[in-house]
Amino acid sequence: MGRCKNQGITIDTASPHTIKKFELIEKYTKAWAEKLLNYEKCNGIVFIDCMCNSGVYQDDAGNEIFGTPIRVANILSRIMHFFPSKQTWLYFNDFSENKINILKTYLPSTTRNFHIVTRSGDGNDLLKEINIESNQQLNYLLVYDPYTASLDWSALLPFFHNWGEVIINHMVSDTIRGASQAKSGTAVAKYEQTYLANIEELVTFGNDRKVYEKRIQEIITALRGFSSRQYFIASFPFFNRKNVIVYNLLHCSGSIEGFKLFKKTAWKTFGGKSSAKDTHGIENQLMLDFEGSGEPNTLTDEYCYYVKDIAKYLHDTFRGQEQVSLIDVWRKLDEHPVFPSDGFKPEIKKELKDTYKDTILKQTITFSDKRVRT
Repeated sequence: MGRCKNQGITIDTASPHTIKKFELIEKYTKAWAEKLLNYEKCNGIVFIDCMCNSGVYQDDAGNEIFGTPIRVANILSRIMHFFPSKQTWLYFNDFSENKINILKTYLPSTTRNFHIVTRSGDGNDLLKEINIESNQQLNYLLVYDPYTASLDWSALLPFFHNWGEVIINHMVSDTIRGASQAKSGTAVAKYEQTYLANIEELVTFGNDRKVYEKRIQEIITALRGFSSRQYFIASFPFFNRKNVIVYNLLHCSGSIEGFKLFKKTAWKTFGGKSSAKDTHGIENQLMLDFEGSGEPNTLTDEYCYYVKDIAKYLHDTFRGQEQVSLIDVWRKLDEHPVFPSDGFKPEIKKELKDTYKDTILKQTITFSDKRVRT
């Protein structure tokens, strides 16, 4: 831990997975803002980090690292110079007034079309105070990043129902570690509120993180209710040094373009794969497919996909079909909760051609009848 000389409070150490999270949110916010601000009907954007900390961290070597609020504020401050007729509002909140005071010293100056609001208090209260329904011509991006598995769905609900995107940190490791041990009324209430289930039911989930992950997505879908507009949820895991999942970062949006953009940004941030998990090179190790044809194939890790896994998914989906439109092929990926198409099309085509001997033309693909890698 370091110490902030000005305020005398502890500055948190940012682990590698936390820094990677900062990078992903920073890159996505930049791409999101530029895409929206170029739309004529978009009057402005609103970015909210309701649990922002001080924005200043140290890495393991003691180097200063900026967190989400400072990174995003600096990026949007620069971007808004190119959109003088549009407006941007940033809201930063933390429980600690001292941390907010530190954050203020790092933030860029406000301008005629670039506004920053800082406050200290309950982040859920801030979300309830923001009247999102009265500003339909603004586009919202909410980062909901609690330190534990603590989600207030009543605060999040308006952002699911209106034209906004929500990034949620689901701290599943806290639940696995603490739900079965929860004794105090406060601890029990936290888990019950997050998963909308009584603690007895949660205890039966044990250490099965997939059940908790599924539960969170079911709640989001249910809160959306009946809507004519499709809703998209992407989820990416973050691992610690021991290769254990600490949390999942969920992106929720009613826009398929935002959904596609987040998947692309996540894969780019992770270096061409779906997470930073260390797979120790076994992703390229051949194994026998005993449940299929018995032929050699490579291992698929559902917590760390590679381009080869995207190609396998497409080949298995369209196997044996001739002259499939590339539009239909990419659409299949557009709707996938993890796989991107944008940003990786040349690599995917190459994998299909080299591995499965699929025939790729300018507008179509003819998929061979091969079941496994050659």
